[in-house]
Amino acid sequence: MSAPIFMTAFTATSALGAGLDATLEALQSGRSGLRANDFAAAPVDTWIGRVDGIEQESLPDELADYTCRNNQLAHLGLRQDGFLEAVEQARQRYGAQRVGVLLGTSTSGIFETEMAFRVYRAQGAWPDSLHYREQHNLFSLSDFVRRRLGLAGPSHVISTACSSSAKVFASAARLLRQNLCDAVLVGGVDTLALTTLYGFSALELVSARPCRPWDAARNGISIGEAAGFALLERRESDIRLAGYGESSDAYHMSTPHPQGRGAAQAMRAALRRAQLAPEQIDYINLHGTGTPSNDAAEDKAVLEVFGNALPCSSTKGATGHTLGAAGIMEAVISALCLRHGVIPGAGNTEQIDPQLQADFVRASRPAPLRHVLSNSFGFGGNNCSLLFAREGAC
Repeated sequence: MSAPIFMTAFTATSALGAGLDATLEALQSGRSGLRANDFAAAPVDTWIGRVDGIEQESLPDELADYTCRNNQLAHLGLRQDGFLEAVEQARQRYGAQRVGVLLGTSTSGIFETEMAFRVYRAQGAWPDSLHYREQHNLFSLSDFVRRRLGLAGPSHVISTACSSSAKVFASAARLLRQNLCDAVLVGGVDTLALTTLYGFSALELVSARPCRPWDAARNGISIGEAAGFALLERRESDIRLAGYGESSDAYHMSTPHPQGRGAAQAMRAALRRAQLAPEQIDYINLHGTGTPSNDAAEDKAVLEVFGNALPCSSTKGATGHTLGAAGIMEAVISALCLRHGVIPGAGNTEQIDPQLQADFVRASRPAPLRHVLSNSFGFGGNNCSLLFAREGAC
């Protein structure tokens, strides 16, 4: 049997604030970080989950070419909760070549390129500040993080839309079990950009109100930004990666299978890998975007696998939909729920849709949790479910 894999350190920064304390306080109190759109003068009538302080974040001089909103948020996130020190200790234990870096993002540094196009259009020349390789290409994120931390193990970026930074856990588990790494830094970062605001608006998927998962009047997402990281090792800790499940139903480019078939496959695969029965799960952190089709499909999948008695909720009403960072953001939330015994509510949800039958929790409450499932479902049917356990759970 393979050695168990633990989250020995983790952190998250989002519209709720920087670090675990701010995130936990918001979960327990029901506080939301969403606000009316004030990003880059983009005339999109919506609410967003914007992180304060990104623009003031400076990168080390030797990595200045990597400066862009995405990498600045990554740097801000890495500095929280003693995470830099935890990674340095792992590097000292195993050597730089034995620590991998696997991260997820959907847009990387596209906002920097958008701004560069504005300069080019006005002046007929690209700004000197544009460094495409270091800023915009998808590997920019992992390249920046591994260079910042002095790591030299396997490194890549997964970009499968909203499942990106959940799927890195599955890839990291394979690296560890094949003995290609002794530790893997996983996570994801996505930041606000005009492409996402205008794009989702064009798809008629953004709401003019704070998003309301599972609400009878839900009508779209609130886009957010976040950076989250976790260190996976075989060293024992209180939070264990018990299982993961992946599927690709490829039903439609931007719409889930209406019966939630791919979502159900991913959840069942996570249960099988963890060798757990559905009744052993205590809470599900839903993908729960707040769009009519996504919530309805996920509800059907949950009912098919777990029935209608398992507490579940979506935290996107607090953070916004952080796209490629949603997987890690909600993995960290799941770990906090396990560690502190809390089921987070969905504060913006006012009236649960009577057509949806899952046991959706609106108000946060304490609960003894042993096993928590976290769902991340992306465009194109890229589905991933992560199953976390509190060490000592049976």
